[in-house]
Amino acid sequence: MTNVVSRLFGDERAAQKLRGIYSICSAHPWVLGAAMKQALDDDTPLLVESTSNQVDQFGGYTGMKPADFVRFVHLIADRVGLPRERLILGGDHLGPNAWRSMPAEEAMERAEALIDAYVAAGFTKIHLDTSMSCAGDPERLTDDIVAERASRLCAIAEATAGREGKAEKPVYIIGTEVPVPGGAAEELDTVEVTNPDAALDTVAVHRNAWRDRGLDAAWQRVIALVVQPGVEFDHTKVVDYKPELAAKLSNVLDQLPGIVFEAHSTDYQKPESLAALVRDGFAILKVGPGVTFALREALYALSDIEVELVAADARSNLREVVEKVMLSKPGNWEKYYHGDEPEKRLLRTYSYSDRVRYYWADREIDAAAQKLIKNLTDVTISENLLSRYLPEQYWQLRRGLIDASPMNLIQSKIREVIGVYAAACAA
Repeated sequence: MTNVVSRLFGDERAAQKLRGIYSICSAHPWVLGAAMKQALDDDTPLLVESTSNQVDQFGGYTGMKPADFVRFVHLIADRVGLPRERLILGGDHLGPNAWRSMPAEEAMERAEALIDAYVAAGFTKIHLDTSMSCAGDPERLTDDIVAERASRLCAIAEATAGREGKAEKPVYIIGTEVPVPGGAAEELDTVEVTNPDAALDTVAVHRNAWRDRGLDAAWQRVIALVVQPGVEFDHTKVVDYKPELAAKLSNVLDQLPGIVFEAHSTDYQKPESLAALVRDGFAILKVGPGVTFALREALYALSDIEVELVAADARSNLREVVEKVMLSKPGNWEKYYHGDEPEKRLLRTYSYSDRVRYYWADREIDAAAQKLIKNLTDVTISENLLSRYLPEQYWQLRRGLIDASPMNLIQSKIREVIGVYAAACAA
């Protein structure tokens, strides 16, 4: 199996330490800060990705264009002390997804501008995803159409890299996964593993499309194929990786020199499952909702501690503020959470899809979170309280690994998740 770290990063020293690499798909500064501290402690590079919905040439739902996101990540890295050269920036599901309601040609022109903006900004890992149908398209696109559109976007990326004088040419990821990114909206019991022949066909058709456009040099930088190894999560449960079900798919890599598999929706997998995924050739592990789920757990645990330590009239009331804002602005969860009102109330907080992550940047919620941090910075959080509300952080405090400052507790909670990925990817 090719070492994906050396091909992503060009760092043989790091490649010797890692069998795979995890990808942090989040725009939350506290999550990114925790991930950077993990990378510092592990002395490894860090892969950070934004999706085409989060960040695009118009601002996406974060309000950031690609160049804005790069500056945002670099500022956090500078503050944490992670050298910028240790960062790999990736764009996920880059294609016409956001403009599917438009005719295909118009949507593809928007996608070309998206690719241009990402590469010009300095993103070097580019996932080309043109699998979605646009207005006027058949319901399901053929592999030939998907590959032709992906090669068209690759040509734009290559031209942009040349125009901008990029010393580091982009590397490419092809293919997509089913269901859609971010967790399944319906209940799941099993997930169908990608058919091995379908994986081989995807690569072959894309290879031909690259050749037809004279992109042979760029094809040498296609490093991974997105497939479905049989992992997913819905609102309340996780479909765990079963190596025996993916064995035939894993063996396909013997016929694809220079390529590894990229696994999406690996959030909430057991530690042994993540390690098995890397062992079986799924060498790029994407995690998104899993890290913000941990962030929410930390903030709500601190809210419970605040009730114990801070007078009622001075509290942040973060949980109540979040619930009020989510009810008043239901656009990010209403289509996804179903059931009666008590069921939806539970999902707004506890769903594995963690759609509360779309609300942390809301001004009212951010103000409450900042007040929570200030309130708990001004008091002493005793270790016996931590034992009740943040038991793993209790033991870290007892061992002298962290102090009880609220930001350290939050980052420690997030790193519980990231540390599992780091261990799975270590050689």
